[in-house]
Amino acid sequence: MIALLSTLSVALTGLYLLVLTYLIRGWNIIKRPQIKRAGFTTKITVMIAARNEAERIHLTINDILAQDYPKHLTEIIIVDDHSTDNTAAIISSYTNQGVKLLQLNEDKPLNSYKKKAISEAINLSIGELMVATDADCRMGTKWLSTIVGYYEKEQPLMISSPVAFFEERSLFERMQTLEFSYLIGLGAAFIGNGHASTCNGANLAYRKDTFYEVGGFKGIDDLASGDDELLLQKVAERFPGKISFLKRYDAVVFTHAKHNIKEFLQQRRRWASKSVKYKDKGVVALLVGIWLFNVSLLVNALLGFYDVYFLKLFAAQFLLKYMFELGFLLPVSAFFKRRKLIFLLIIIIPVHIFYLIYIGFIGNTSTYTWKGREVR
Repeated sequence: MIALLSTLSVALTGLYLLVLTYLIRGWNIIKRPQIKRAGFTTKITVMIAARNEAERIHLTINDILAQDYPKHLTEIIIVDDHSTDNTAAIISSYTNQGVKLLQLNEDKPLNSYKKKAISEAINLSIGELMVATDADCRMGTKWLSTIVGYYEKEQPLMISSPVAFFEERSLFERMQTLEFSYLIGLGAAFIGNGHASTCNGANLAYRKDTFYEVGGFKGIDDLASGDDELLLQKVAERFPGKISFLKRYDAVVFTHAKHNIKEFLQQRRRWASKSVKYKDKGVVALLVGIWLFNVSLLVNALLGFYDVYFLKLFAAQFLLKYMFELGFLLPVSAFFKRRKLIFLLIIIIPVHIFYLIYIGFIGNTSTYTWKGREVR
């Protein structure tokens, strides 16, 4: 039994280290690109699906209106998804500044209201390039010009741009910021390696004709989540090599970490629910392998109370995990200008082991509550 567990632990550790090596390579392949800074010609549509965002949506709208991208080339469509607060009224107050309000009026329950909202916005749009963000995001004044400047120079069909947490108020939120940087870096690294698999819908741009050519959300509209990653995977399958990650700080969109564990777990369950629809089963197998690696860490730590051999095995796994994740996160956190957070990694790793195992169990097996709705 000891020999079997040792062999499995070594194999799973080797797999995880290969994954980290792959991520380090992919992140380093992507260079800071040169972009066009003037003479723009692309008509863009900024899309936001909003539900009960009265507290912050005015900040997001003000940031978009303050962009240095030409106003005559910018269209803003915000879809109110059956809000029960005064979100719609706030959006309406900006109509004289060119903000268009579209209200969903579905009389039958849907499992993916956000995909419906985005589809309706695209149908209504007059832009060539769709730029999706969220109703609680903040961005600098060069956000749109950076995205379009890259688009006009390189002509990708889809651009995944960076997202970061900010304005943290607790250690828990700062831990989320570092972990979220890992996830954004992971998505970028896969794109850098020519294997686009993940992205974040808070900062995603794509051609309107590309959206229609891949059938929009058809085939993935039965899940509440997936308006970002699952769409990206459809584009990657149809148009390999035409997806880019925009590695420029001016393109970063900022949002907030979850304030408590309950909100955090609900969010991560929603994200995990997308994996059942991943087209690339190799990625699914890789995710299962990473999950099993974390299981092996926990098993070896527990068995270490009975046999010091397993404690040594756990210590070796933990040290290697720490060193390789540090090697990946140092340049990623430097890009986000949050390198000081790297010191939290030693705290995050033990918590992450339990969290990943838990999410792996429940992520695809039960319903969860999101925005006041029970979804799956």
